Amino acid sequence: MAVTKAEGWKAKQWYNLVAPEMFGKANIGETVADVPEKLIGRVIEVTLGELTNDLSKQNIKLLLKVDSVGGDSAYTKFTGHQLTQDYLRSLVKRATSNIETNISVSTKDGYTIRVKPSCYTIKRARANQVKAIRSIMNNVITSRAKEMDLEQFVQEVVTGKLSASIYHDVKPIYPLRRVEVRKTEIEAEPGTAS
Repeated sequence: MAVTKAEGWKAKQWYNLVAPEMFGKANIGETVADVPEKLIGRVIEVTLGELTNDLSKQNIKLLLKVDSVGGDSAYTKFTGHQLTQDYLRSLVKRATSNIETNISVSTKDGYTIRVKPSCYTIKRARANQVKAIRSIMNNVITSRAKEMDLEQFVQEVVTGKLSASIYHDVKPIYPLRRVEVRKTEIEAEPGTAS
């Protein structure tokens, strides 16, 4: 006897999605699965604004991956973040420079994170200034990551403190309009080879 579509749906169960400890274990929604094992590895995208009820943070998307299930709750861990495309487009202006870099750093607790920051200048910068700005961005991010564990580093990124540190150090070289960390992703966890 074949199982009808309705019976298959009834066999599924709803699970509450729980944010990682660093985001206060907030409830971020629900998902459905017939067996809990199918939830493991599922990636959930949620804005920081939804997590904190702060509408000014709607442009920051967090990527959370389900890594364990207990009862009717699915627990997630942070795997990265990115800024929304429309927000990034709004930052680009004519006759200015957008200086980007892409760097892998290690945190104090052994995580390897790929970080992609951008500096937006007031006017177009020369090649030697761009090179100097990129070098400072890399140095600031590397040194900040070494001082912090993953949770502290992620908090610095999503609250804008890391961007502010970069802005402060780059400002003497060339006037900046804005500094943003476009994207982060965890490349390796402690004890795993990358």
